[in-house]
Amino acid sequence: MEASILRRTTLGRRRLLERAAGLIVLGATGGLVASDQSFGAGAFGVSPPVPASIVGVHTRLSEEVEPWKIFKTLQMARDMGCRWIVELFPWAYVEPRQGSFDWSHPDFVVQSANSLGLELIARLDYVPDWARPANSTPRLLTEAHYPDYVNFVAEFAHRYQKAIQFFVIWNEPNTSFEWGFRPVNAASYVKLLAQAATTIRNVHPKAKILPAGLAPTLEKSDLALEDLSFLQQMYDLGAAEYFDILCAHCYGWKFPPDDPARPDRLNFARVELLHHVMEKNGDSAKPIIITEAGWNDSPRWTKSVHPGQRIVYTVRAYQKAYQEWPWLKALNMWVFRLPTIAHDYNDYFTFVDFDFRPKPIYYAVQKQAFQWKR
Repeated sequence: MEASILRRTTLGRRRLLERAAGLIVLGATGGLVASDQSFGAGAFGVSPPVPASIVGVHTRLSEEVEPWKIFKTLQMARDMGCRWIVELFPWAYVEPRQGSFDWSHPDFVVQSANSLGLELIARLDYVPDWARPANSTPRLLTEAHYPDYVNFVAEFAHRYQKAIQFFVIWNEPNTSFEWGFRPVNAASYVKLLAQAATTIRNVHPKAKILPAGLAPTLEKSDLALEDLSFLQQMYDLGAAEYFDILCAHCYGWKFPPDDPARPDRLNFARVELLHHVMEKNGDSAKPIIITEAGWNDSPRWTKSVHPGQRIVYTVRAYQKAYQEWPWLKALNMWVFRLPTIAHDYNDYFTFVDFDFRPKPIYYAVQKQAFQWKR
């Protein structure tokens, strides 16, 4: 879902974050404390115990450069009741030149999340210019460059081995758009997953590997393959060995959260069908984490609902996940806040405006979030 709003900022990201890393560390209480020491490996805190709460959101900090905004976003997510966050760490931003790593932004995000007691799920993708053909999309990762990606995830997992437990390998490979405008290919994706998972486990034995969340789709073509079929192909190719938790995307669109799951419909309860695929393959002991879900209340989009419905549906979705899906570890709604106005339907997925004004949905979730703990 985020692909249409992902764009590289032209602001002084590195300068701002290096300054923050050198002058600010975040105390255990979440306050800002002066320091003359920069962050280094091992200085990111320790990831919290796996939360009892299922409540989470997908943050969008990869495009946010101002440190106070990063921290305030995470603080507001915590204050809404979230104990989980999903965040994209674009490979292209961290390793813009081969072998040259800029850790200033991820260091600050990770250390901030740790200090606030938020369990961080790190999604790793987005190809740098040097690792893909000229004039190609950052979603294109050819097999010749798999070793470069694997080297990046190994560096990332080693650096944050005390601070991050959960790692998502790529995003929606069952769509041509997210697979670099190539025909979708489960075998090629499983090869990438296997290499990344093996490498991460070597440097971070306690890591939990999640395969890419699959795009909910009914299409069966070179442009996209139905998520249930793609997942079965992954199992047929031996993918079960290479992940610990299934990652899922399940948007509600115009349907309420209690709309029954069915193979010919895309709705929130579709995650139940993914779980059925796991059962069919003898893999149901593994949990699921939903990393993207939610409803949109744009007045100009055909897949949206009105704002009141969105509030009711979202609160009920958290409640339903808590009450009915014991195999679900976390539900992370898309998207908590965007760093700037998108001027399209994406603005209507948010819980907080870009200027940090909470929407009514923020308060509705905050009021009941304490209940959704196991």
